[in-house]
Amino acid sequence: MKQVGNKMIALTLAALATAVDGTLNPAQAGAEQVLVTGTVRTDSRLITPGDLFFAIPGEVTDGHLFADDAVDNGAVVIFTERKLNMATNQIIVSDAAAALSALASFVVAEVRSRGGLRVIGITGSNGKTTTKNMLRAMLATAGETVAPEGSFNNHIGAPLSMLGVTTQTRYLVIEMGASGVGEIAKLVQIAIPDVSVVLSVGLAHAGEFGGIDQTARAKSEIVIGLPESAVAVLNLDDERVAAMSELTQAAVVTFGLDAQADVRASELEATASGTVFVLQTDGTKQSVSLQILGEHHVMNALAAISVCRELGVPLDPAIQALESLTRAERWRMEVLYPGNDVMIINDAYNASPDSMAAALKTLAQLTRGERRSVAILGEMAELGEFAQDEHDRIGRLAVRLNIAQLIVVGHGARHIHNAAGLEGSWDGESRLVATAEDAFELLNGKLRAGDVVLVKSSKSANLRFLGDRLGGVSA
Repeated sequence: MKQVGNKMIALTLAALATAVDGTLNPAQAGAEQVLVTGTVRTDSRLITPGDLFFAIPGEVTDGHLFADDAVDNGAVVIFTERKLNMATNQIIVSDAAAALSALASFVVAEVRSRGGLRVIGITGSNGKTTTKNMLRAMLATAGETVAPEGSFNNHIGAPLSMLGVTTQTRYLVIEMGASGVGEIAKLVQIAIPDVSVVLSVGLAHAGEFGGIDQTARAKSEIVIGLPESAVAVLNLDDERVAAMSELTQAAVVTFGLDAQADVRASELEATASGTVFVLQTDGTKQSVSLQILGEHHVMNALAAISVCRELGVPLDPAIQALESLTRAERWRMEVLYPGNDVMIINDAYNASPDSMAAALKTLAQLTRGERRSVAILGEMAELGEFAQDEHDRIGRLAVRLNIAQLIVVGHGARHIHNAAGLEGSWDGESRLVATAEDAFELLNGKLRAGDVVLVKSSKSANLRFLGDRLGGVSA
């Protein structure tokens, strides 16, 4: 996970130790009052002079093993679960990961007490990162905005993002992901959002959660813990999300295509240049043109617009910023043009049944039988007992959408190929190959003018690099 971040607000070593309920082991006399203003890191390789290093034990390795490297790179203090034999400031804690959360909570509360910081939390089975990126651009039109790069949304990544706020920060946008019940509740407790957004409840990570009902329960934690002064922004088109209005004491605002939504889209038109829709809210209508590819991103845009509306951000400049975005994120519906009028849609950073279906529908909309559609699909990970049925469903959907060429990569995705082959009256073709290299060789030199190629899989399948290769992006 790539770590980028802003410098933390200035705190003394004594204040840091108090914030995390730790014991300061100073490197020299008087160190207690030394001001620390660096960036908080959990990766020793990214440490620069003045930074703070948390030595967190993990499933694969232990951060304590890299404390010397952190010091060599310039760390001024090490948060550690045991006293280390080094002449460096150390704050000894019982649990380094918990200490990271405690420090984030302290810093957010401190910045809140000094000014007008507003916190926005986002969760959902799909669309968190795209919505976060939309909000970062839109909120920045009204004030300094801190939001993580990439998918910094777990019990380590989210606190690291929070620690980037300063006294000048007006908006903090946090992705809140989870692999089980209770994890989002912990993130909410660290920095209680002023606005919480729930985008969707789907089968992404369903194998970890234990089913869609447990997924809904986990996502609802982002609104259950809100105070009355907060706002819950809910997708009215998703019945599981809409039902969360009964679980919160916060004010509820809805978005969607449903006519009853507070912030609504109508007259959607998807093209290779993006999606145009009519925004309807507060008795007004206006046209919005997204450059981000895919009709499904309209829901993410509505969520972002709803947040801006609730925070009092002027909508005209915010929507202009939204319209200026050309992609959701690297490897997320990223459009590449290698030449010869070929279009590559590289969407292989994440994949769930819902996002896979949405990407295939976008491919069908863009080609409409006038251009050849090619879908290179890999495994959707973390589906557990639902894996076979959901891969099967995607294969049948590809046939119903009349995708001209289907290339399925890897044993884990084989049910896509098998299901497509069982569907009758399909003029297309499906091929099952073992590796991304095999898929490249199958297409190399065979793409023709006008072809639109979708590359879609979970990150673990590594098809995003195939998408880059087909799109002419060098490694």
